[in-house]
Amino acid sequence: MVTVNTNPGALVALQNLNKTNAELSTTQNRINTGLKVASAKDNGGIFAIAQSQRAEVAGLGVVQQSLDRAQSTVDVALSGGEAISDLLIQLKEKALAASDASLDTASRDALNEDFTALRDQIGTIVENAQFNGTNLIDGSETDGFIALANADGTNTITVGSEDLSLSGSVVTLGSAADVDTVTEASAAVTAIETSLDNLNNALARLGTGSKSLEIHSTFVGKLSDSLETGIGNLVDADLAKESAKLQSLQVKQQLGIQALSIANQAPSTLLGLFR
Repeated sequence: MVTVNTNPGALVALQNLNKTNAELSTTQNRINTGLKVASAKDNGGIFAIAQSQRAEVAGLGVVQQSLDRAQSTVDVALSGGEAISDLLIQLKEKALAASDASLDTASRDALNEDFTALRDQIGTIVENAQFNGTNLIDGSETDGFIALANADGTNTITVGSEDLSLSGSVVTLGSAADVDTVTEASAAVTAIETSLDNLNNALARLGTGSKSLEIHSTFVGKLSDSLETGIGNLVDADLAKESAKLQSLQVKQQLGIQALSIANQAPSTLLGLFR
């Protein structure tokens, strides 16, 4: 039956065209955003999982920053400690030379001047071996450096500090030590040898802490990459597939428009009955 008031064919054609347009809009949105799940209305469950993992990745980014700061701080401390070790070797050389009782006064004074200059340089290194306001070798950081280790902040990695100041527990050489006499020179040699042994142990501890930070930093980087890959697997659109689907839907859209146009012309056939 053909009527003027109701055109079932046009209604069906319009429904199909609307469905095609909706699918086309979804496909275009996926191509534009690169996501098949861009919001909760696309897939609530997947979106919730993806958001949770995004929060984890963001937390790991903060952890990575904390580890990087710790790594830099420890590396600066190591550089300072190694420089002090080199100075102690030079100081031992000066002190050993000054312990020679056959030296004349001028030579001893020259050695003592060099010795005190090198000694004071240790204090300068200790004072300036800091990164971002943190100094691990002047004894100010009693708790060491505490870096974040996981995304919720419940785990940390601590690298202990070392007091490398003169007259300390590691560098036992006194801040006023000199080699002005044979006795003082001999005492300085003994103190320097003890300081070198202590300093080697301190550097080993700092080196171990630095290595731990490096290993964990590498792990955090890989974990973050894995999580991002997992998020991509959940929400990323297959653009090759969507591109092919776009072509198909565009053809369907054109055909739907033509079908609707044909269906809308059906009532005009009634005019032939009244000629």
